[in-house]
Amino acid sequence: MRFTDKSIIVTGAGSGIGRAAALLFASEGGKVIVADKTEGADETAHLITQAGGTAKAIRIDAGLEEDVIRTIALACDSFGGLDVMFANAGISGGMANLFDTDVALITEVLRVNLIGPFLAIKHAAPRIAERGKGAIVLTASVAGIRSGAGSPAYSASKAGVINLAAVSAQQLTGSNVRVNAICPGLTETGMTKPVFDYAREANKMERVGRLNPLHRGAQPEELAKVALFLASNDASYVNGQAIAVDGGLSSSHPVTRQEYGKTAA
Repeated sequence: MRFTDKSIIVTGAGSGIGRAAALLFASEGGKVIVADKTEGADETAHLITQAGGTAKAIRIDAGLEEDVIRTIALACDSFGGLDVMFANAGISGGMANLFDTDVALITEVLRVNLIGPFLAIKHAAPRIAERGKGAIVLTASVAGIRSGAGSPAYSASKAGVINLAAVSAQQLTGSNVRVNAICPGLTETGMTKPVFDYAREANKMERVGRLNPLHRGAQPEELAKVALFLASNDASYVNGQAIAVDGGLSSSHPVTRQEYGKTAA
């Protein structure tokens, strides 16, 4: 029960990693503001209260400053302050290549994926600091570490999130507010549902995640558990870091990999 009576905000909590994290935070005693642009926020909050936890849902656009301010105000008014902000909301922006990506598309991706976390830090950090200590966790991506895992717009936005975590940790020196990021690899969420659905229908699930050493994709709970670790006192000395949770995908440059238990040709 690492989050007993802690006030927590999770954005993008209507599905996927956000929903998994919100449920886990609540199961460990946290009081959760479930924020999402869709009705999934209400569904997640219902799941939490049905299980005996405490949650309030709010519909927001995580890339709009007034919505971020409104969400933080709800947490402070409802739960007496703020201890944890998990800025998880994001969009894929599709798979357009560099030359098919117009300015409107990349602007929207950056607005949600990068400006959203910036706003979360800007407005949440002072409220968390008032509590004496706390944590901010951002969802980046392995696409932000190096190329090959997303479109130019998405990859650039997530690289920005990784850098934002480091810069923010430095600029919050003395506040006891830690800022870290998780970098998911291929994870079964609403964003990647078409990939997983196709693989199941075509009986090709063995191809999902085949490029990482674990030879599989992740489930949202596996990412959520790392986010909860970073938000908890268990990670009290972890600050300004980007943690890859990708089955080992980003641990290597492209190689012809020798399979475990098989003799090299």
